[in-house]
Amino acid sequence: MPNLLRKMTGGGACPEPARPTAALLSGLGAMLAIGFAAGLSEMLDAVLMMAPFGASCFLAFALPESPLAQPRNIVFGHLMSSLVGLAVLSIFGPEWPGMALAVGLAISAMMWTGTGHAPAGADPVVIFVLQPGPAFLLTPVLSGALLIVVAALLFNNLRPGKKYPVYW
Repeated sequence: MPNLLRKMTGGGACPEPARPTAALLSGLGAMLAIGFAAGLSEMLDAVLMMAPFGASCFLAFALPESPLAQPRNIVFGHLMSSLVGLAVLSIFGPEWPGMALAVGLAISAMMWTGTGHAPAGADPVVIFVLQPGPAFLLTPVLSGALLIVVAALLFNNLRPGKKYPVYW
């Protein structure tokens, strides 16, 4: 038990906060991506948004070098996690044990396929709350994830000293 508690004390230095310009540009990129997707949703009268996309924008615009922020991880992480959520919901129904199982399986599936994307871990929770049909994979999941990636490709590559993606 003392070893377990010792592990929980941390010990490393906290990272430095971002410079104000970098912080503002990251926020601007996220604002443009969400605004683009939300505006397009309204214009097309289609659902292209879900809450985890806000967290995806944090990674894509604040930490674009992170493996979790790469296009394959954003798109396939959300697809994989949502597919698992829909499958578990259809098999086990909307009760909490199914939701817990779906989150665990989605995380395992993303890790196994090399498409880990932390915000996508919330997708099964969204699915269990909304209980959508299979079309949810296209809108909002695939379409919204692709819109974020397109916005990140444009915005991040217009920033001096940034290159996005690191890999496909």
